[in-house]
Amino acid sequence: MDINAAEIETLNDEVDEVIEDEEDVSEREKTKSKWAALEKLVGTTARIDLVASDLVKHFEQRTSSMPGKGMIVCMSREICVDMYDAIVAIKPEWHDTDTDKGAIKIVMTGSASDKDKLQPHIHNNKIKKLFEKRFKDVNDPLQLVIVRDMWLTGFDAPNCHTMYIDKPMKGHNLMQAIARVNRVFKDKPGGLVVDYIGIANELKAALKTYTNANGRGKPTVDTHEAFAVLLENIDKLHALMHGCDFSEFETKALQLLPCVMNHILGLPNPANGELDGKKRFLDIMAAIRSAYTLCGTLDEAADYSKEIAFWGYVKSAITKHTSVDKRLTDEEKNSAFKQIIDNAVMAEGVDDIFSLVGLDKPNIGLLTPEFLEDVANMKEKNLAVELLERLLRDEVKARMKTDVVSEKKYSERILETLRKYHNRGIETAQVIEELIKMAQDMAEDAELAEKSGLNTDELAFYRALIQNESAVREMGDSNLRALATHVTQQLRKSTTVDWQVRDSVRARLRNLVRRALRKWKYPPDGADDAVELCLQQAEALSEHWTTKG
Repeated sequence: MDINAAEIETLNDEVDEVIEDEEDVSEREKTKSKWAALEKLVGTTARIDLVASDLVKHFEQRTSSMPGKGMIVCMSREICVDMYDAIVAIKPEWHDTDTDKGAIKIVMTGSASDKDKLQPHIHNNKIKKLFEKRFKDVNDPLQLVIVRDMWLTGFDAPNCHTMYIDKPMKGHNLMQAIARVNRVFKDKPGGLVVDYIGIANELKAALKTYTNANGRGKPTVDTHEAFAVLLENIDKLHALMHGCDFSEFETKALQLLPCVMNHILGLPNPANGELDGKKRFLDIMAAIRSAYTLCGTLDEAADYSKEIAFWGYVKSAITKHTSVDKRLTDEEKNSAFKQIIDNAVMAEGVDDIFSLVGLDKPNIGLLTPEFLEDVANMKEKNLAVELLERLLRDEVKARMKTDVVSEKKYSERILETLRKYHNRGIETAQVIEELIKMAQDMAEDAELAEKSGLNTDELAFYRALIQNESAVREMGDSNLRALATHVTQQLRKSTTVDWQVRDSVRARLRNLVRRALRKWKYPPDGADDAVELCLQQAEALSEHWTTKG
């Protein structure tokens, strides 16, 4: 794409990047002369326009798949200004004369004696500090900075993931520049260096030095290697989907979603027969996401953008509407797949898998018999199991976050049912029946609670106290209710913000409960367990108590 590329390459090979290191004056002058000649070629209007056009296209693609910021390194201050003008001619909305606004800025030194064309971009130290603050802020619209020498050393912006180099650089200075773009940040897989000047050999040498020096992160240069990884994982994904026709994903993404999810969720592991399709799919998608982030600007990778977007769509639906497998790593759980996509594919989003399978989305706490019956009749049985599991977990979390006994009871029931399901110990229809029975039991528990005469806190302690069958037999329900009310009142009065970490306070509360149990003649065979369960219950309620006062 370069104008006079051969001449630029020849001169570039001869230019020493740090001319100040030349001891011989005549050699320094020769180097300066060659640098000036190279600068003249690099700064031609036609070439800068080409570089600016390519850079804008590349950066927009890059940030659509991985939000972040970029740095452009130019040979001279004049070329910095020319590059700025060429870029804002393409993207005028990026320009703003207000230093607090705008998506692109130049950071360089200068004085009042400089040429008029440079003056709008010469700022005092206070404004430069403002630019630095804006550039480091992930939410600030400042996305691109153009520099000559500034910010290439001693500057740290971890959210900067792309560097465009249009200046001869070698050795330590180039290594320092690489470090600027390669800081570890969130799910950023590696910094990307885009070479417009022909420094490939120097770049490789600097990268070797950088990695041998144990630099953080993983510098990324070979996008074609990333593309090979992308193709390998797309092949794996196609193999995973064998038997499920997704060929019309470009035009029927929404319609395909339920059957594709159902297929993935019902995949058994060939080795042991356990259901593990969701984990295998998410593992492959993590690899696809990382590879595509690095090679997405290649023309050959663009051919796969819509398909990758579709699979990202499926992944979003699976992670939103089902429970993420606890065996996944934290990185796999937390990374959000940044999709590059044709708007037509994703226009309707993944807001509601329920509507796609013909269900009205339920409110938490209102799993009606009619809704549960509709779920039982879904043709996508594997998806029905996952939806029910997610809904029940949400139900437990919403209703029972301060009820230790109920939360443990239903969580263990859910886990045991799913364990049998994933081990293929029970059929899909049977697990749906068991999960629906749990939802019905929750509804009955809620109805009984309303009729009990106890408030929510008292009911939680009542459930803790009736775990001992002999207490139920010997004390009778009315005494257990009275005891629950008394324990609730005493613990609420005695609970402080930091009681969980103070052994002396815990000991006092334990004695308080023990005295209450003796007073109500609670059977001694279960007293120790009841005391500990009451303390656990108090811990679950303590934040609520201390907040309300």
